[in-house]
Formats: sequence, C-alpha cells, structure tokens
Amino acid sequence: MSALYLAADGGNSKTDVVLGDASGEVLAVVRGGTSSPHNIGLTGTVRVLGALFEAARARAGLAPDTPIDTVAVYLAGADLPIEVSRLQEAVSGQGWGHRALVDNDCFALLRAGTSMPDAVTVVCGAGTNCVGRSADGRTARFVALGPISGDWGGGHDLAEHTLREAARGEDGRGRSTALSAAVAAHFGRASVEEVSIALHLGELPMDRIPELAPLLFEVATAGDQVASALITRQAEEILAQHRVAAGRLNLLAAPHALVLGGGVLQARHPLLHDQVVAGARAQAPLAEVTVLSAPPVVGAALLALDTLDTTPAAEPTLRAAITPANLLTPV
Repeated sequence: MSALYLAADGGNSKTDVVLGDASGEVLAVVRGGTSSPHNIGLTGTVRVLGALFEAARARAGLAPDTPIDTVAVYLAGADLPIEVSRLQEAVSGQGWGHRALVDNDCFALLRAGTSMPDAVTVVCGAGTNCVGRSADGRTARFVALGPISGDWGGGHDLAEHTLREAARGEDGRGRSTALSAAVAAHFGRASVEEVSIALHLGELPMDRIPELAPLLFEVATAGDQVASALITRQAEEILAQHRVAAGRLNLLAAPHALVLGGGVLQARHPLLHDQVVAGARAQAPLAEVTVLSAPPVVGAALLALDTLDTTPAAEPTLRAAITPANLLTPV
C-alpha cells in the first residue's frame, strides 16, 4: 500500500479532513464542526480532530493499526508562534501519524491556490489575514489578532462601517449616503436611528449586522460615494498586506503567485476585484493573480503529499478528487 496521510483544514465553523495516499488517490473525505483552538481550546481541538480522523479511517475501511505517514493540520486560531508550537505539541502527542505538520489555515489556502514556490495569499472573509512563502523556505505572516494588531477589513468590519456610515449620514455628522435608507429598509425600520436603538435593546440581534456587507456592495454598485469609499479602503488594505508580505520575501520585483481567498474576495465583485488586481499588478508587475477555486483542505492535503514519495500525477489526481460537492456531508 502507498504511504498514507491525514490532512485537516479547520476554520471557525467547520473542519474538513482528507485521508489519501501518495498516488494522489483520496480514500475518504469527512466534515465536522469547528476545531479552532480559539473557539474550543486545545483539548477540544484534539477531540474534534480525533473523531474526524477516526471517521475518515472508518469510511476508507482501514484497519485500526494501519500506519499513517503524515498528519497535516492547518487551523484558524494558530496565529502566533506560541500557538502554533502548542498545537504542534498537542497534535504530535496523539500519535496519529509518524510525522505532524501544523500551522495556520492560511498556509493550506495558499497551497490550494498555487503550486508556485514563491507565493502570497491574502484572505478576506469574515476578517482578513495574509501569509507568504518563498522557494528558499522563508515565510511571511502578520500577527492577525484583529483591531488590536492593526487589522482592518473583512465582512464583519465592512458591515459595521456600513451601519456607522448609514447612521452618520442620516443624522448629519457624516456625508449623505444611500446607505441610510438601505440599512433602515433592510431591517424593516423607518430610520437608521430605529435600527441602532433596536440593536441596543436587543430587539434586533447583533449577529445580524454582518448581513450588511452584501448591502454595501449593492449600494456602491449604484454609485454611492460613501459606500464606494469603504470598498476602496478594503482594496487598499488587501494591497497593503500583499505589498508588505511580498516585500519581506523580496518578491515584489520577482515572479510569484498572489492567491485571493475568503468569501469577500472569492465573490469577485468587480468594484473590489478590479481594484485589487490592478493595484497588485502596479506594485508587483510579475505577480500572477488568481482567485481561489479549490477547497482549502486541498492545500492541507497537498502539503501532506509534498512530504511523501510521489509522482507528478499525484497533485492533479488529488485536485480532481476533492470538490466542494463532496465536502457537503458532515460526519
């Protein structure tokens, strides 16, 4: 039997696991809930991963004593070196495989998006993050702890700023904007003031605020300057992350991949996408800009596969085997 691996990509809401072999064949794919140590602690992370790994082995029909060569775990919440180190220790201590690879989930997304050794990914989903790697083994990353580490953007920030600008536009402190009427209408209220009060009193749950991110793009598309300015600010932040990460790796003047990931970027909304692509090509003319299309767990699996004795056919075989459709059924 070919050497085997287990690979996990874990975010804040779900975890995908792949069991495969060195030929690129996928033996099992399973999905479960969050495994992020930020959400459930390291003990919870180990429990979730262990259950998913057992489910993958069972689905593949492996005997309990079948050895696994590499276990690759890439999780949201493994941001700081000490967090990666603690996760590495926890995963290695389980004896799930002979070798354990552990890091932030952005590295799985990066590998899913490109095979180029020199590469940067900027992720813009609920929040933002950015990592990069170079052919000589160096990496670039940010602290990525949210506003306390200087981060800005992603769906949650865009939604909160949409509400803020709508309120300020309505009461006169800010520029007049179509966001005011749009936000009020979205929540079925007569004014943004009523929306704000309803949120404060709990009549509207705070977790509905992220609904405003798509609304921002709708209003900006209609030509509203305030809405458009927020999207431009998001584009500038994405470009700043790319510029700094690529600069640290000496890639700004060199060929490299820029992989755009996360729900906000993968939506390819022209108002954001076009600014990001044009800006990236201006600051790094040799960059190859792509939008992620593969599930990030493909990257975790490929990083595991990279440690095994494989053939050139292994990567395309694996990529063809893992699609969004076969990740939809939870364990």
